[in-house]
Amino acid sequence: MSATAPEVIKSQHDVKNTSLFFRRWLANPLQMGSIIPSSPALCRRVAAAVERGTEDYVLEIGAGTGVISKALIEAGVPARKLIVVEIVTEMAEHLREALPGANVICGDAFDLGRIMPAEMKNRIGTAICGIPLVMLPRDRQQAFIDAVEAVAPGKGFLLYTYCVTSPLSPGKLKLDAKRMAWTPLNFPPASVWRYRPKAHQA
Repeated sequence: MSATAPEVIKSQHDVKNTSLFFRRWLANPLQMGSIIPSSPALCRRVAAAVERGTEDYVLEIGAGTGVISKALIEAGVPARKLIVVEIVTEMAEHLREALPGANVICGDAFDLGRIMPAEMKNRIGTAICGIPLVMLPRDRQQAFIDAVEAVAPGKGFLLYTYCVTSPLSPGKLKLDAKRMAWTPLNFPPASVWRYRPKAHQA
């Protein structure tokens, strides 16, 4: 049976996404957690873990080709309430085309306090991290935590990872950690962790 037109278009889009993602991985593996985009199963689990009120924004850091961004929108996050931060110019340009209406910011995730518009700060319901933090030294991990705290005080962030155990050391980074989901249907199998600063625990 031949593929229908929508199936062909989707297939071509998937190939383009994977090709773009793989080229960026070759250019800088430390910026990319995997050599291919996240699977639909992982995207759904990340979206299901999002906490947000009606007026809250969702912040996605290191969105890659936007597969998780699209899952967030499909799960009910309005595009206008989605903030996507991507450091690679080519990827940011792709995201602006792929996510009409979303707030795409091309900039450094470690400088969120400067690059995010003032009206979006302190209005983040959930921050999502697609950066492979496990590959960074602890001082850079702390710098990332501080950057998120500057725009989303007390909220912490979701981190999807391919580590079997927590990719961050909660005790040394003064975080509360909880694994929210795990999926063997991703390649490689992946987990979704929620981290919050201990000072903001109830």
